[in-house]
Amino acid sequence: MDEIMINLDTLLEIIENKEVTKLRKLFDTHEIIDIAEICDEIEDISKLLFIFKTVKSEFTAELFTYLNEEQQAKLINSFTDKQLKELIDNSYTDDIVDFLEDMPANLVTRVLKASPKEERNDINKLLNYKEDTAGSIMTTEYVEISVDLTVKEALEQIKKIGQNAETISSTFVIDKKRNLVGVLYLEQLVLSNEDTPIKNIMNEEFLTANVHDDQEVVADIFKRYDRTVLPVLNNEKRLIGIITIDDVIDVMEKETSEDIAIQAGMQPLEDEYLKTGVFTLAKKRILWLLILMISATFTSMIISKFEGALSSATILSAFIPMFMDTGGNSGGQTTSLITRGLATKEVTTKDYGKVIWKEFRVALITGLVVATFNFLWIFLELSIGLVTNSGTIANWQVAGLVALTLFCTIIIAKCLGASLPMFAQKIGLDPALMSGPIVTTLVDATSLLIYFLLCTKIFQLV
Repeated sequence: MDEIMINLDTLLEIIENKEVTKLRKLFDTHEIIDIAEICDEIEDISKLLFIFKTVKSEFTAELFTYLNEEQQAKLINSFTDKQLKELIDNSYTDDIVDFLEDMPANLVTRVLKASPKEERNDINKLLNYKEDTAGSIMTTEYVEISVDLTVKEALEQIKKIGQNAETISSTFVIDKKRNLVGVLYLEQLVLSNEDTPIKNIMNEEFLTANVHDDQEVVADIFKRYDRTVLPVLNNEKRLIGIITIDDVIDVMEKETSEDIAIQAGMQPLEDEYLKTGVFTLAKKRILWLLILMISATFTSMIISKFEGALSSATILSAFIPMFMDTGGNSGGQTTSLITRGLATKEVTTKDYGKVIWKEFRVALITGLVVATFNFLWIFLELSIGLVTNSGTIANWQVAGLVALTLFCTIIIAKCLGASLPMFAQKIGLDPALMSGPIVTTLVDATSLLIYFLLCTKIFQLV
């Protein structure tokens, strides 16, 4: 059975023919996540149940975690109490919590009833932690050993409890008060003499997260210090869980999706796009559109203020969309770079002066190049009649006015684009809030004001 040939039809054929051996071999030779993607397309729940009845529990528990929420809910409704207990026994607590968070109350109750008392307490504890904190993404399945053990005793304990742990690459050493006093790596234990006290070889310098830390802070620790696992402590500095790299990858994916949504001027989605209803999608977008529409009234006010100038020199209105678009694009470029820099810690709010000075110099260069090209291009358009200048204003004056407006607009746009995300982070907001739509709206109003002020006060064209 070639891995490339596996698809929905092949899987359904195996299930319908009840080819148990082939089905089990499929799980032995293929990645579970790939099988789960195919299983998401199966509409007949009885066929999914056949997989869970036939394949080893260790495989089906992992399969369950990769299925979409709709399939998970169907399965929980269809499982017998015995099957539900087997699923829970073979799943990690944090995985159980992940799918329970979005399940209806009746399904949550059923899962909790099927869980052993100790695990039920752990699940309830994790469900009660504030969303998007270290406590909400940690697992309680880890290996901890007493500081008084020897290497031999530690290895024996790991063999007893390690099978149910999320990882055994890191072992956490605690004292009698459950304070974390050290971290041991598996290679240290394997390569050390059996009689060596673990307190002699454990690492006493280690990184931790507080249970109430924001998940983005946790993700930054993993990235900055290249960690694969991180212990989680409560306010009393006692060890209560761990976070592994797979949990952090999920966090990064979620945060990236949220930032993309915010930068596009809409609220983030809680579910996948195709599974989100039309009215929900509309609701996520309407508020931002209304806010931006109201803020755009400043543009209308400026145009109405200089309506006389436009009526006496209609040629001026032809170039308004061009410098407004260029200003918005220029500010958006900078905003994207700074927002990304803040997210990756390449820059901080303390670097504000350096960032503004750098962007100001970039703006001078780009503004000069764009303005020069713009002057020549508009002068050419007007000279050969591509754009008709029916007024008394000279072609070179119109071209000069637009070019100078562009130059000033680019400088302001880039400075605004650098300042707003840093200001947002300084006051505790997501820098992505100050992204494309907001910057564009502010730059549009500013560029129009510059345009008409240059036109009336300096060039005195009207």
